[in-house]
Amino acid sequence: MTNTYLLLIAIFYLNFTYAQDKSWENEKILVYNDSEVNQLISANQIFEKRWDVLPQPQFWKKIMCLTPDTCIVNIAKNRHVLEKIPSERWVYLSKEKKRKFRDSIRKKYNLNDDDLVYVTTGKNHFYKFEAVYPSISKGIMVFDSLGVDPWYAQSILLIESPGQLKKSVSGAYGPFQLMPRVARAQGLIVNKTTDERKDFNRSAFGAASLIKNICIPETKNILNRHDIKYNENDIWFRLMVLHVYHAGAYNVGAVVDKIMPKEGTQELIKKMWQNKAAGFGNCSQNYSQIALAAHLILHEMVYENCSEIITPNSR
Repeated sequence: MTNTYLLLIAIFYLNFTYAQDKSWENEKILVYNDSEVNQLISANQIFEKRWDVLPQPQFWKKIMCLTPDTCIVNIAKNRHVLEKIPSERWVYLSKEKKRKFRDSIRKKYNLNDDDLVYVTTGKNHFYKFEAVYPSISKGIMVFDSLGVDPWYAQSILLIESPGQLKKSVSGAYGPFQLMPRVARAQGLIVNKTTDERKDFNRSAFGAASLIKNICIPETKNILNRHDIKYNENDIWFRLMVLHVYHAGAYNVGAVVDKIMPKEGTQELIKKMWQNKAAGFGNCSQNYSQIALAAHLILHEMVYENCSEIITPNSR
């Protein structure tokens, strides 16, 4: 064979392999609105696997659409909503009065003494879905070009700093909320004069690189320790990767070791919502619940406002 022929075979093989690896292609949809078209990842798998009916994502849907002048009183273990109260009735209470309020709620609803009662404030001032919407298609394109499941791009953009460029108290910054050390490790420049985390494409590159080289391999390592089989396209696997992105592999590994699961299913993620270990606490538990809620809100927003949606089956 000539060298040219061998090169053509190699290029064909690499392209075929790359295309085969992009198993998320069937989840992409094209959303038309007037003269604008955006590429998104469908929420169909969330509905098919019945993640949408779980009380936790339903609770966070309410919180993400609720104004900050209102609080929802809820049971921590299952996010069951008990009642709504004005925020001013809660935020100005002393620590002791807040304890007494929770005690009164347990008595009112015949709860056990050890049932944790949360009072959660509305957060629609933070979750600006319409503002972040135009950037999702850009994020999907960057992740896709790097061979990284774009479901992660959509998820992170929806929940980390949606439509904003705010720096967190921990120092995370940019559309994908990367920490300085993490961003530098993925090749971004972050110093006193330059911070590439604010550049969308560079931030997306850093996040995609982090997920591809750290989060997904570490998630696999955790699951392999427990002899758990997985499909990288399954929602439960993706949610665990998100947890690693947010909390770190050590903390996710600690909570999974505590649970000692026998298989990877929705039940594993639900148990992660109920357990704490190392640095995997309440915020970590909430992370994947919020991700699911955000996908559901985006789905509703798109189907209410778009003029046409093109799915893989209709192309």
